[in-house]
Amino acid sequence: MNYYLIAQISFVVLTAFCLLIIYQGLKLGLKNFEDAQRKRILNLYWLILTLWVGLASVASLSGFTSDFDSLPPRPALFIVIPAIALVFILRSKQTSRILKSIPPQYLINIQMFRVPVEILLWLLLLAGVTPIQMTFEGRNFDILVGLTAPLAAYLAFGKGKMNKKIAIIWNVFGLVLLANILIIAILSMPTPLRVFMNEPANTEVGKFPVILLPAILVPIAYYFHAFSLKQLLMKTK
Repeated sequence: MNYYLIAQISFVVLTAFCLLIIYQGLKLGLKNFEDAQRKRILNLYWLILTLWVGLASVASLSGFTSDFDSLPPRPALFIVIPAIALVFILRSKQTSRILKSIPPQYLINIQMFRVPVEILLWLLLLAGVTPIQMTFEGRNFDILVGLTAPLAAYLAFGKGKMNKKIAIIWNVFGLVLLANILIIAILSMPTPLRVFMNEPANTEVGKFPVILLPAILVPIAYYFHAFSLKQLLMKTK
């Protein structure tokens, strides 16, 4: 079985699926906006994502993100730049208005996508191109976030409940596990910061289409934890 090819194709399919699910959630959040404003925001969503995916693809196919001689590691730039943008997005009044119309369960349940992400990393391990510590066989426990997302959403918001404490704790739990694997990923790259010396080094993340992991899928994870926490804090006011 060609685990490598399956993983490559699946990264593209999973990314496209996640972006479509987010688009549907955004449409729901914009239901109280005027038609012209709603159309403008939806068009901007696709424009920004198309440019970002295009930039990540060009950077990876050209070999830019496969150069690990400089610091910070170049694949990490595709995580950091969206994080900077998130600061401004969270401060936007439009973001607050959108979040008011989105069910809180949606912002948690979407994190289930992290289960297939971990399966794809495991396939890359089987293909011999990613180190074991990057998977659930090693030090990556991120799959627990995806597996517990439906339970957390039910315990916090099922049957009309609004248990903000459970949702906040779960979101923090998710961010901690995400930070754990991001640190492991950086310390597994062939840079002066490398701690995990087992082979292979974490270089596949700089290649297409696995570049979609740091460029799209990881930002989706921390964006929706941030959106969920912001929504919960809004509801406490």
